[in-house]
Amino acid sequence: MKNKVSVIGAGNVGATLAQRVAEKGYADVVLVDIVEGLPQGKGLDMLQTGPIIGSDARVVGTNSFEDTANSDIVAITSGVPRKPGMSRDDLVLTNMNIVKSVTEQVAKYSPKSIIIMVANPLDAMTQLALHVSKFPRKRVIGQSGILDSARFRTFIAQELNVSVADVHACILGGHGDTMVAIPRLTTVGGIPVTELLPKETLDKIVERTVKGGGEIVALLKTGSAFYAPAAGTAQMIKPILLDKKRILPCAVKLEGEYGIKGVVVGVPAKIGKEGMEQVIELKLTPEESAALKKSAEAVRELLKVMKLE
Repeated sequence: MKNKVSVIGAGNVGATLAQRVAEKGYADVVLVDIVEGLPQGKGLDMLQTGPIIGSDARVVGTNSFEDTANSDIVAITSGVPRKPGMSRDDLVLTNMNIVKSVTEQVAKYSPKSIIIMVANPLDAMTQLALHVSKFPRKRVIGQSGILDSARFRTFIAQELNVSVADVHACILGGHGDTMVAIPRLTTVGGIPVTELLPKETLDKIVERTVKGGGEIVALLKTGSAFYAPAAGTAQMIKPILLDKKRILPCAVKLEGEYGIKGVVVGVPAKIGKEGMEQVIELKLTPEESAALKKSAEAVRELLKVMKLE
């Protein structure tokens, strides 16, 4: 029996993600949206790419959560996108009601599923889904670190004129202004990037990475990033379905790791068929540890706004 992945939200992120999963052929895809005709039309269009790309994945668009029943993975992309001048934090009250409603339906129809949160503000929405679903923390994880690391890797590769495949980045913390880039643990072909680029250049790259989403929002004017977020989410889905045991940066609820308890933040984690199977604890400097805890506190402030604290 083929795996089943449901994508909630048929906007730019959701539709792009559904397409990426369908193209791989290792799962059937259900695309859900409240707008009548939108997921059906996009789903049918994707289904018809099958003969061209050689994928037998079944793609269904629907307005009903009943069609998502017994999903292995549910990716939640639904929510209001950022507008120019809007921070991720500004989104919290608007998107919390959407995510709460969606999560209730996911828990009802797919009680054994793994939820991947994509909606912003990412860390707070992941924590909300955990609270509403009552799932164990290993089955509710957020996609943020892969996207942030990809931006960091892209800018480093451009600066050094090397392949992005040889750049491995380390970014921790919340998905936003308090993310914590760790240049000393970022490598290019196994060489610490701190040996290849001066601190001033690295500081500029880190700043651009932190503001990466805002840069795209400012350019698009009527939307936010979707190609890279969708690719990052697809990268998380693969090791779950194929039990690859990948070490990926994900937003997970910490229960004492890194000296943080009860808050969702981005950390390296082992991802396999059970979801988040292990939090990888890095040895941080006092400054890095303090920055990570500051990031966690920023998430906690949002939880207070949402009355989850």
